[in-house]
Amino acid sequence: MFVIRIKKRFIIILFLALIALIATVYFSINSVFFADSNVNEETKTESHSEDEKVEPKETNKNKKFIKYVEFNPTYEVLERAMNEDIKSQEKDIKINWIEVIAYLASVYGGDFKKYKNEDMDKLINDLKNGENIDNKVKNSKLYSYYKEAYSAVLGGFLGKYKIQKNPEDKDSNNWEEKYGLKVFSPIAKTFPFCHYDDFGASRSYGYSRPHLGHDLMAATGTPVIAVESGTIEAMGWNQYGGWRIGIRSFDKKRYYYYAHLRQNKPYHTDIEEGKTVKAGDVIGYVGRTGYSSKENVNNISQSHLHIGLELIFDESQKESNNEIWVDLYAITKLLEKNRVAVIRDNHTKDYNRKLDIHILED
Repeated sequence: MFVIRIKKRFIIILFLALIALIATVYFSINSVFFADSNVNEETKTESHSEDEKVEPKETNKNKKFIKYVEFNPTYEVLERAMNEDIKSQEKDIKINWIEVIAYLASVYGGDFKKYKNEDMDKLINDLKNGENIDNKVKNSKLYSYYKEAYSAVLGGFLGKYKIQKNPEDKDSNNWEEKYGLKVFSPIAKTFPFCHYDDFGASRSYGYSRPHLGHDLMAATGTPVIAVESGTIEAMGWNQYGGWRIGIRSFDKKRYYYYAHLRQNKPYHTDIEEGKTVKAGDVIGYVGRTGYSSKENVNNISQSHLHIGLELIFDESQKESNNEIWVDLYAITKLLEKNRVAVIRDNHTKDYNRKLDIHILED
């Protein structure tokens, strides 16, 4: 009898333990399922910005593509290399500014605090004298990485284009072909703005995070310009960025994010999601919207344009916790050389570019 009682107790204990195990597994599975559901719901919102919290997106870890870029060439480096590229177009030997900057980055390990003018001088002279860049970098382990990374940043910046001479003249001869910057400052010509290198500064609304864009302080209503030609991938309200626009370059490598646009009339009348825009088009107006889950609210203390540039080497990076955002301070200084003149349409109350442009194939 004693043995039978022990067996019964053992069976009861085993049965209860089995029920507990089944319950634990059941609730664990449901917990994971709902957690995944919450992630999916959150990632449905457009999130291309340091201003927006992003949940992790599943990626293929076996894919080989660039996952990190720190772009820190100074304005002086960018300007010198660009000018050498432009001047060389009329010569037999062409200088490629991206190759020049990538070569210097490979020498400095990406740290342009080590930059010396004589390093650029020697490289340019060697190239002008016929030395091939491939020969100079044949022993470099870093050059190919920097060339690909910097090509993603600057690839759409220099090239051939035609610009109107006179906005009133529709004649086919009213166009001048040029080679140079075919991208523009995000702030229209004659409209004042100021800025400083604020990349990485702390932000606390919603959650603690670094500032992964660049702020241009300008008056409310200042026309915002499309830096580069591309396709509008996102528009509308986001609680962090307020009224915003996201534009993808045609080569898919660059995603430009313009945020905190004006209350009530944030966008140019012609702008809509899915439409293509030309470099230099007016796309919207500076404001101070954002930091609110309620639409059309001014919760930013000072009117300004937040502009961000995300690099995309693989679509899995597009909305993830591993997005690559670039410090735009030096680039914005460079783009001040190319600001778009605008005129106001009193009927629509929109600003429009004064001179049209045709981007030519390189």
